[in-house]
Amino acid sequence: QSQFVESGGGLVQPGGSLRLSCLASGFSLEHYTVGWFRQAPGKEREKVSCISIDNDNTNYPDSVKGRFTISRDIAKKTVYLQMNNLKPDDTAIYYCAGEWLLRKGCGFSEAADFSSWGQGTQVTVST
Repeated sequence: QSQFVESGGGLVQPGGSLRLSCLASGFSLEHYTVGWFRQAPGKEREKVSCISIDNDNTNYPDSVKGRFTISRDIAKKTVYLQMNNLKPDDTAIYYCAGEWLLRKGCGFSEAADFSSWGQGTQVTVST
């Protein structure tokens, strides 16, 4: 079954780092746009990064810019989210999502533009 599978979440102290992985299980990432989103209890889903697989263009909101880095390994069919200097406000369930041949650029994409979603991985930043 073709699906996105996230991994790498966990509990980390403030200031720590985590690397999340998003595996495209059963299909190629070619021509996909992949985004990482997060949702904390009581809050709306927020896009935290986006990458166009074909041209490696990336985009970040101000809330994570300089701390989060998205990258892709086409051969491994995996998109990564490196998260540094984590803060308690980063606590959320993190989801990766993909859309094939998304016409919008990463910077203009929203959650509703992505049709394939992973199951999510919990990230907790706490002492």
